[in-house]
Amino acid sequence: MSRSAERKKSWWERCCSCCASNRGEDTEDYVSSSGGGFIDRPGRPTDRPRDPDGSGRGTESETGTDTVTGPRTGEGRDRSDRSTDINLDDLPSGEISKTALQIQSVDLLKSRNGENRQSHHTDQYEYEDLIVRRGKPFKICINFKRSFNIKSDQIAVILQMANGQPITLPLIKEFDEGGWGCQVSDVSGQKVMLWVNTSAQAPVGKYQLSVRTQCPGGSYAHPTDSSLKVYLLFNPWCRMDAVFMDNEAWLQEYVLNENGRIYYGTEYQIGERSWSYGQFDKGVLDAVMYILDRGGLSPTSRGDPISVTRVVSALVNSMDDNGVVAGSWADDYPDGVNPVAWVGSVDILLRFHQTGSSVKYGQCWVFAGVTTTVLRCLGIPGRTITNFASAHDTDKNLTFDVYFDENMKPLEDKNSDSVWNYHCWNDCWMTRPDLPPGYSGWQAIDATPQETSSGTYCCGPSPLLAIKNGLVNIKHDTPFIFSEVNSDKVFYQRMANGQFKKVHVEERAVGHCISTKAVGSNAREDITYLYKYPEGSAEERNSVRTAAQYGNKPMAVAEPLTSDDIVMTVESQDGVLTGSDINVRVLLNNRSSSRRSLSLTMSVAVMYYNGVCKESFKNDTRNVSINPGETKSVGMLVSYNEYRTHLLDQAAMMLTVSGIVQETSQKLAKQHTFRIRTPDLAITVHGEAVVGQQITAEIKFQNPLEIVLHNAVFHVEGPGLQRPKTVPVGDIGPRKTVSIQENFTPQRPGPRQFIASLESNELNQVHGSTEVVVRSS
Repeated sequence: MSRSAERKKSWWERCCSCCASNRGEDTEDYVSSSGGGFIDRPGRPTDRPRDPDGSGRGTESETGTDTVTGPRTGEGRDRSDRSTDINLDDLPSGEISKTALQIQSVDLLKSRNGENRQSHHTDQYEYEDLIVRRGKPFKICINFKRSFNIKSDQIAVILQMANGQPITLPLIKEFDEGGWGCQVSDVSGQKVMLWVNTSAQAPVGKYQLSVRTQCPGGSYAHPTDSSLKVYLLFNPWCRMDAVFMDNEAWLQEYVLNENGRIYYGTEYQIGERSWSYGQFDKGVLDAVMYILDRGGLSPTSRGDPISVTRVVSALVNSMDDNGVVAGSWADDYPDGVNPVAWVGSVDILLRFHQTGSSVKYGQCWVFAGVTTTVLRCLGIPGRTITNFASAHDTDKNLTFDVYFDENMKPLEDKNSDSVWNYHCWNDCWMTRPDLPPGYSGWQAIDATPQETSSGTYCCGPSPLLAIKNGLVNIKHDTPFIFSEVNSDKVFYQRMANGQFKKVHVEERAVGHCISTKAVGSNAREDITYLYKYPEGSAEERNSVRTAAQYGNKPMAVAEPLTSDDIVMTVESQDGVLTGSDINVRVLLNNRSSSRRSLSLTMSVAVMYYNGVCKESFKNDTRNVSINPGETKSVGMLVSYNEYRTHLLDQAAMMLTVSGIVQETSQKLAKQHTFRIRTPDLAITVHGEAVVGQQITAEIKFQNPLEIVLHNAVFHVEGPGLQRPKTVPVGDIGPRKTVSIQENFTPQRPGPRQFIASLESNELNQVHGSTEVVVRSS
């Protein structure tokens, strides 16, 4: 498209594609794609094909008066529809009033079913206030105490955030591109319909709106009315907003979807839990605004998604600033909620806002779930990510290091690095004008407090493209996230002189099955390809090499061994139901032409999901002889009676196997994680779901153990269905079944999810969900 053709496109159309759709105009790209995949127009991320559908929402007047179809703009104005516009020069000049233009009332047209809320995609928020998105005009209606003279009377709208500087929006004939202003839409005697436009870079937050008038008879300021408040959010539908996302299916999923799936377990046995994001529930928006206020962002920073998401990643955890959620990995929560019992973000955010104190307790999926709620509530596209076998690089050397003594037995006091069974964080979508071209699009942020960044427990945003290519010099916190998904696992053996030498480098140890909920379904989508190249490929090895170079550290390479002819693999029964025995086995294959003898040490420890192990509860040493070409299996039985008193909430264990081949001095080392599956809740909804009509959900659970479960409590929740609630059920006997019935009244139509979990002293991580389709009354 030529520059002259580009200039002909109206601001109304270029700013917001859904606005152009409302006007019935044809929309097209006013800047052609550079072909890079991430960039559409300068700084605009788009790594998916265009969505041709748009929003297609109507724009009927809320007052019944005739209105123009859209505000007037300075560029590309369609002269054929001027009969519907108010032309200041063509109107008859009546008698100018000599009295002040006093305001009788201001109507923000804030109905959830009205044009403002629906066209701004904010009609789902359970608020009766005006909630709009920046960069897109909205209407207000002003009633004066006398007739309005469009030739001589002037109106200015003032927006002010808390104690910030007021922003005056003057009455203008045509909107400037992306600027502040207001514009007369329709005049009917004493009633004036006004378009109000906010900048696409405006600070997000809660504003107080007021109106000032001026006429030949004097000026008049409408008294401050606390009901005239406006929530202003990011606008991913607006082309000029830094969070613009040009894919309607993605917008429906990553901004408007209230229900999620969060994945956990191990790469070999992936579990999933439903999560209620509930970003539209009553009270959540105010809680999110409270978080931003606590973050102390300047007004300019509140308009920048880079600054906002960085503060969100810091404020969702309680470190440094007494933020939303206090983390605990102690497996004992007497003064709070067990992290596995939460089923959504709403209860957590409301508790934090009401008390101002951190909510106890959370772990990585809780931090990530709450962060997704905050992002979507603000209008920043966001999703929850799970990385399986996720490294925590404590010494920032871009590798995961494991230390053994002279006999290849683990040195637990030196093994500070850890590999989490899984770790959850978030992706958010934005431009990156602070970086060279090409790094807009998905950015990783992490609210779980692991390491500090610039002195604060926060992480990101880091471009996925930088992580994938090992460009750890690209901000923010790319080295840490790169290590989580693509660091090498390096095994060291202590020598007789006390020094350590590398004996083995495992290149495929971390960063597997990176998962998120798929767009438009509850399926798991594997997005590992966005974070790293295929394991072992030249590109992937080059990324590791690049990261090492930027980190001023040579790439990890094991010292050459005289012989490496014994290959060891480990297998386990993964996903065995709690209460059952578990079989694990080590397979040893002799690829040499000679007999080999070795001493094999096996130890099993219960582990926290973050890779930290308790002291091993079972140890075994075997002497094994293997004939040439033979594969020998060495098995171990872990009985329920052996592990039941050691088990933690995540029901995970680690088997560490090490050994030395006598003939060649070859060192063997392997760590293998596995988990035990917990039972699911069965949920059945009785009756037809209709807005405003009570129905019943039945929740059933059978105790799989031969012991009593003490102090059992159900947690239930569902966006648009059920506010967060706890239902105590007391003790549950061995192998006994308990059933409860929960009555609830749907508040909003559409497909919804009812989610529940069970918490007890002896068994946790028990949850279930069911879909409920609610029809309008």
